[in-house]
Amino acid sequence: MNIFSKNQVNFYTVTEKDENQRLDNLLIKLLKGVPKSYIYRIIRNKEVKVNNKKSDASKKVIIGDIIRIPPVKTAVSSAPTIPAGSFPVLYEDDYFLIIDKPSGVACHGGSGVSFGVIEQLRKNYPERFLELAHRLDRDTSGVLILAKKRQALIQIQDIIRNNKINKYYFALTLGCWRDQIRNVKAPLFKYLTEEGERRVRIDPVNGKFAHTIFSVVKASEEFTLVKADIKTGRTHQIRVHLQHLGYPIAGDTKYGEFDKNKLLAKNGLKRMFLHAFQIEFIHPVSKEKMVIKSKLPSDLESFYNVYCTNITK
Repeated sequence: MNIFSKNQVNFYTVTEKDENQRLDNLLIKLLKGVPKSYIYRIIRNKEVKVNNKKSDASKKVIIGDIIRIPPVKTAVSSAPTIPAGSFPVLYEDDYFLIIDKPSGVACHGGSGVSFGVIEQLRKNYPERFLELAHRLDRDTSGVLILAKKRQALIQIQDIIRNNKINKYYFALTLGCWRDQIRNVKAPLFKYLTEEGERRVRIDPVNGKFAHTIFSVVKASEEFTLVKADIKTGRTHQIRVHLQHLGYPIAGDTKYGEFDKNKLLAKNGLKRMFLHAFQIEFIHPVSKEKMVIKSKLPSDLESFYNVYCTNITK
């Protein structure tokens, strides 16, 4: 259903392409033209129901779920035209497609954007199953795994859930680190701002366990290049843990130093300096050890080559 009537209750049946999405993200994708604040309000007011039951924004939907959508204030326009996407392929077989995601491209639509990597790639494979195995923030670049079969998706998500995958990131932080290694175990809590924007904070009472190991690659007086080894996969984990340590990521518009970011932008850093450079796991079918690497993007490399002369690659 591409067009919803604003004057009556609508019902939407979840399909395979929608499965495992959060209820709020799915509604944002479906209700084009409706303010996000309004969508979150009708969810909070329990006007949205899944299978005739009241549901929270974080509920994950499954195939066949019937979503009741109340009359909305703004008529929903037809779905936008989605261009076919072409992304550098790091690895592909019958089960997985692993790409090098660029910064500035969302993994999926629904986070304030009409479409993302998954929607664009589905244009290339219209008859084939294709789903995200995990996600990267819109401004984060690097290794991204997609499953080409449902069983492969279940298997790789089981690997991720049981911490049998190693994911490594490069982050350029503000300030010079004194310690070579920092082992951070700080629980993270997700919440929404009044504008409906998703945020995360350290919360020892309500937060979920989150563990990151940071190691210094090289430090200069102004910046430190660190490798982040994430042991859990919480939303904005690296960004919030680094903010918690007092070393926010250069160019981070949500958890960084905004005045400093403006200066960095004038000097060539137009994005957050966070890159998923390596993933390691055992292929669930072939049992081969997979080591997938992504080179540091040219814009990030150029910035620290010019302004971080004491940092080695």
